[in-house]
Amino acid sequence: MTTFNHSLDIPAAPEQVFAAISSPERLARWWGPAGFTNTVSVFEFETGGRWNLVMHAPNGANYPNENVFGEIVTNQKVVVEHPMQPVFRLTIELAPSKTGTLVTWAQAFESADVARQIEHIVVPANDENLQRLMAEVLGK
Repeated sequence: MTTFNHSLDIPAAPEQVFAAISSPERLARWWGPAGFTNTVSVFEFETGGRWNLVMHAPNGANYPNENVFGEIVTNQKVVVEHPMQPVFRLTIELAPSKTGTLVTWAQAFESADVARQIEHIVVPANDENLQRLMAEVLGK
C-alpha cells in the first residue's frame, strides 16, 4: 500500500469545513483538481452510504466514480472508499488549529504499483483539491 499525505490549514472553524464536505452541492463545486466540475447522482452522507459522481475534466473527458463513505465523524473525519480502479481509501481529518482548522488528507492506494504510476497526477491534484476546498469554505 502507498499513501499520499497532504494538509492545509484553513482559516475557518471545523464546522465550516465539514459543511463544505457534507453538502453535495458544495462538494460538487470543489471536488477534484483545478478546472474539474462534477455531477453528483447519489449522495448518502452516512457511514456505509454511497456517493456516485461524474468528474468532468477541462478537456471534456468524463470520469464516473462510485464511492462508499467508510466512516463519518461530524466535524472531525470523513473516510471515502473508492472500490473501483484505482482502488484507494481517502481519509480527511479536521482538527482545530490556532488559525482555524488543519485539514489532513491521506489517500492510501491498495496497489503500490498503481500508486507509483499515477503519483505525478495524484500529488498535485490533492494539493489543488485542498486549495479548492479552502476557496469554497471561505466563499471565494
